Amino acid sequence: MRGIGIDIIEIERIGNAISRNDQFLKRIFTSKEITYFEEINYRINTIAGNFAVKEAIMKALGTGLRNFKWVDIEIHRDDLGKPSVILYKNAKKIAAEQGIEEILISISHSKDYAVAQALAI
Repeated sequence: MRGIGIDIIEIERIGNAISRNDQFLKRIFTSKEITYFEEINYRINTIAGNFAVKEAIMKALGTGLRNFKWVDIEIHRDDLGKPSVILYKNAKKIAAEQGIEEILISISHSKDYAVAQALAI
């Protein structure tokens, strides 16, 4: 194991960010993630979960948001809805430099909060 990260976010906070800034989604999420959000009618709890897991991944990498962009981390879901991570550009390079071959993630939410955990292996 190379790192672990966890994050929790108020779902309402993400909803407010989207309402106030029409570029928020494009700055934080890849086009594939946004397409997924469209398919699920922009469920705010899912968007908040994706945001939280990106934060958890940054913590697992041990870098925070340094030397790469939000969109260098993409959350993909398989046919059953299980999330997985795809790293791009500098985030991928940083992971490789640390010997990280895989990042396992888990996302959950309640009425008010989304929480996520990331384990870098």
